[in-house]
Amino acid sequence: MTIKAIGLGQSDAAIRVYVKNRPNLIQFQTLSDTLPLQAGQIAQINAEAGNGWRKVFNVYAKWLYQLAPSCLALKSVDTWQQFRDETLLQNHSQTALLFSEPDVTDPDAALHIIAGKTHAKELAANEQLGINLIWLNDEFAISPAQRIIVCPYFDYRQLNNAKIDILCELIHTHIKL
Repeated sequence: MTIKAIGLGQSDAAIRVYVKNRPNLIQFQTLSDTLPLQAGQIAQINAEAGNGWRKVFNVYAKWLYQLAPSCLALKSVDTWQQFRDETLLQNHSQTALLFSEPDVTDPDAALHIIAGKTHAKELAANEQLGINLIWLNDEFAISPAQRIIVCPYFDYRQLNNAKIDILCELIHTHIKL
């Protein structure tokens, strides 16, 4: 079963984060493909869609900056904020924020991060997707063969610095970028 990626970022991204909801903006409600963002669009979404989306983008950039500062188009930036503003979810960033289901049969072996336990359990309950999770605790699950990690939602309170450390360690231990 092939699943079409729908969301923001690079269509063939090496790192794909899955969230349940889209920004509550009209241009994203009918999105049917992957849309690379342009410089300044994250700030625009933050201004129009609210503080929750600012947190998602900030945590995404902060996590990636901690995970792999020597790769993923991070070589040319000095801070995670600069990465967020100049690279995250743009073409050639190797990043995507997807509202669709993960395609774990994808031959390009992307890293799939499902943000949020409830969302992950809903996806895993869909037998057609074939997602097989091993729960490590109440917040983190893995499926190394499918290159999936479940973590708390991308919000400062849920995926705080200590949990970002755990997420990075799980990736380095079980997935290998």
